Amino acid sequence: MSDDEMPREINWDAAYAAGVTPWDKGAPAPPVVEYLQRAKVTGQVLVPGCGRGHDARAIAMAGATGVLGLDISERAIAAAPKADDPGGLRFEVGNFLELEERHRGSFDWVFEHTCLSGLHPSLRAAYAESVAAALKPGGKYLAIFFLTPWDEGEQPEPPPYAISTDEIATMFDGRLQTEEEWWPTRHFSGREGRELMRVMVN
Repeated sequence: MSDDEMPREINWDAAYAAGVTPWDKGAPAPPVVEYLQRAKVTGQVLVPGCGRGHDARAIAMAGATGVLGLDISERAIAAAPKADDPGGLRFEVGNFLELEERHRGSFDWVFEHTCLSGLHPSLRAAYAESVAAALKPGGKYLAIFFLTPWDEGEQPEPPPYAISTDEIATMFDGRLQTEEEWWPTRHFSGREGRELMRVMVN
């Protein structure tokens, strides 16, 4: 692997400490809110890279019986609101790419929003492996894929990292099958036409 291909270590705790968290909009992602209004996400749900837990909380409020928000940043987890959280919602510090044995095969759903786009492309295979490993047989992966965070020629130093549908297919080949795909109609400002949603089955 060349120097240009090496993953750049991100100090996520430092980013939270400095308040440099552009991925955190202070609310759940509009595409998942839209999805939860028309479909059920039930059972045990894992939200890797959950940050301060906005999406995890929205999923729990919609009726999932057990939602685990997992993030590598201790500061993010410490900032996740807990006082009025629904029952069954919990948060843990952990590395999704080094999935603990107790979490393997434990979840009916894994939800993706900005965790994948924060990872260097060299880590995508490990990410996909963790998704498949976390799911129960027949479990589902609900993803908001951030395809094009920046216009061509405008991208500052990543993350976030862009991803193509071909790259997504390569990641999950032999692991998950696509059940449904659509372009969401609700977005955070600036993400219109940049996000693709999928439900994939283990």
